[in-house]
Amino acid sequence: MNHALNNEPAGVWQRRRGISTMAWRPFGGGERWDALRGIGDIQTEMNRLFESFVGRPATTAAGERMWVPAVDVHETSDNLVRTFDIPGVTEKDVQLTITGDLLTLRGERRLQREASEDSYHRVERVYGKFERSVQLPMTVQTDKVKASYRDGVLEVKLPKAEEVKPRAIKIDLL
Repeated sequence: MNHALNNEPAGVWQRRRGISTMAWRPFGGGERWDALRGIGDIQTEMNRLFESFVGRPATTAAGERMWVPAVDVHETSDNLVRTFDIPGVTEKDVQLTITGDLLTLRGERRLQREASEDSYHRVERVYGKFERSVQLPMTVQTDKVKASYRDGVLEVKLPKAEEVKPRAIKIDLL
């Protein structure tokens, strides 16, 4: 198509005037449209933001990635109970601490290489350092906390402080 003012093709006239154009391709120009393209990047960023929001570090100071073990939280009349899934972790690689109202589990799951690195086709299990902090809703007796580990499950029983345990109050009739 020639431009009406100077009989030049439209592209030449637009380039001389500094106008950039792009050909319209209604069907993507040969590339197939993928509605889920980039969703993995969005999920990674959301995970990073969520982890930083709830106070769980996504990386160590050295920049290595950490994983976060799952935890179940419940209570009985006498105890707060926290159950962590940490399969493949030995007792010597786990540290449990209480600071104020925060129970923190730290450790490391080490990769035990049974075959040479060249023979792995896929490694999906997470290895390396982990950390999980759980806020306690009430005061506990820190000197009476008990932890037991069996079959990859760490159960922590935290006895409630006497002043927060419910107690029955007798009502006198007048």
